[in-house]
Formats: sequence, C-alpha cells, structure tokens
Amino acid sequence: MVEIVDGKQVAASVIKSVQSATAALEKDAGVKPGLAVVIVGNDPASHAYVSSKSRMAKECGFTSIQHTLPEETTQEELARLVETLNADESVHGILVQLPLPKHLNSEPIIQSIRLEKDVDGLHVVNAGKLATGDLDGGLVSCTPAGAMVFVRRTHGNDLSGLNAVVIGRSNLFGKPMSALLLAANATVTTAHSRTRDLAAVCRNADILVAAVGRPEMVKADWVKPGATVIDVGINRIAAPEKGEGKSRMVGDVAFEECAKVAGAITPVPGGVGPMTIAMLMANTVIAAYRKAGRTPPTFCTGPFLSTWRFIRRLN
Repeated sequence: MVEIVDGKQVAASVIKSVQSATAALEKDAGVKPGLAVVIVGNDPASHAYVSSKSRMAKECGFTSIQHTLPEETTQEELARLVETLNADESVHGILVQLPLPKHLNSEPIIQSIRLEKDVDGLHVVNAGKLATGDLDGGLVSCTPAGAMVFVRRTHGNDLSGLNAVVIGRSNLFGKPMSALLLAANATVTTAHSRTRDLAAVCRNADILVAAVGRPEMVKADWVKPGATVIDVGINRIAAPEKGEGKSRMVGDVAFEECAKVAGAITPVPGGVGPMTIAMLMANTVIAAYRKAGRTPPTFCTGPFLSTWRFIRRLN
C-alpha cells in the first residue's frame, strides 16, 4: 500500500517544536521572535499566502508584522522599507512576498535583506552556503527544506546508496533541493527541459522530486516501483465537472496513476504546501536564537542551531 504523505500533519509537528522553542527563548532571554512580511499590490493568491503566514506566526508566539503596500509602490519606497526592517532589532525575519508587480525588480530587493534575516533562504550568501556544503551557517530555502523533511521521514538521515532525481533546476527550488539531497549522501541527478529521455532518467530514481510547473507531467511509467515521489507543483486546470469556468488544483505528478506505483507520495494540495510555511516559522525562530546568542534548550538541542539540524531531528 502506498503511503499518502499528510503534509498538514507533518507541518503541525514542526509548528509544535517551533512553539516550544519560542516559549523557551522568551522565558530564558526575554526575546520574542519577530517576522515581518511585505506584500505589494493586489494579487489574490499572494494575499492569501501572506494571511496564512501572518496567522501562523501569531500561532507560534511571534510578533507578526505585515506591511501591505499599494500596487504603485516604487522601487525606492520598497527598498527603504526593507532597510528599515533590516535596522529593526525586534525583527528577526523578513519576507518579501513574490511575485512583485511587474514594474518592480525583485532581485535587488531580496539581496538587500540582511542575510541573517533572510528567512526565505534566497540571499546569494545563504544559497551559496548551501551549495558549498556549509549547512550550519545559513538559512535554507523553505520549500526544499520542507520537502527534505518528507524524504527523511521515509528514508532516514543517511541516503547513501539511493538515487534521487530532481526535475527542475530553478534557484528557488531545484538547485537547493539537489544540494540537500547530495548533503544527505544521495546520488543526485538534476533533470530539466533539456534532459534527454527524461522518463528513463526518472525511472531510475528511488526519490523523485517534481518541480517544473507543468500539470500532471510525471506519469506512472516514469516512476520506479516503490519510489518516494515528492510533488512540488501547484497548477490550476479546468474542471468542467464542477461547473462552467471552474478549476481544480493539481501538481506536476499525475497523482492517481502514480500512487499505484509509488511507495510514498505527496498529494496536491495538502503535501509540500503546508511544510513551506512551517519551515518559514522554523527559520524565523532559528534566526531569533542566533541573534540572542543563545543555545537552544535541552528539549530541542540541535534543531534550532541550523535549518539542517532541525530537518535531521524531525523524523
């Protein structure tokens, strides 16, 4: 029987650990983690994501700050806000919700966030630390970190002897995911649109991670029997059975048919999505501990020194 990975349940265990560590830090050091989320414009999906993040931050015991800026906000105005948050000692994590409106350039904004407050893990220094194997010095991008928790729950901390294939080479997910799998001793192939005979490459994977943004691209005959399949895709497709103009959400994996072959598989929705927000909260409390110069309490020794150690303990 295939294991349908319950992302909400696993995310809840992460949040429980974060809440405990938050309470301990406030009691021991008088420090309350602070997360500032910035959103520009009127994109409904972005506003829904930001509301979820702000709500979860409050549930974790954080100081939750949300800056909602109008669509016409200029590059200079956004840059000034980020600089203000950089200088605010009560803010331990800064997240600028992407995508930004088209007239804004996101890259200089993301790179202007102080790397120790970069809880999205997108600063080039944090990305570089991960790429070069410095897993304790930076903050790891939230979605790959969450996906890695699923992998470790199934396969343990050491992936020696296992073949992993990541479909997608983006800086946001594909490259950091490959780096995390490699750090856990998997033999990793990063596949992409130029990969020859992609289906054959995927069939060799004990761990198959799909992040390409193409609805239900991965079919059952791409999956090695018993493989672990992590679906990172979020796509909307027409659902005429629900009524005219209706749609439904699917991943990059054809779930129903692949579930008949896989050993474990994440659904969409309800898989990787909840873990992204949970790992954002984990990164924020890690940043707060570092800023306070505090060693984590006995009950969570290890996890809050780094994202990597946190992942390793969540099995």
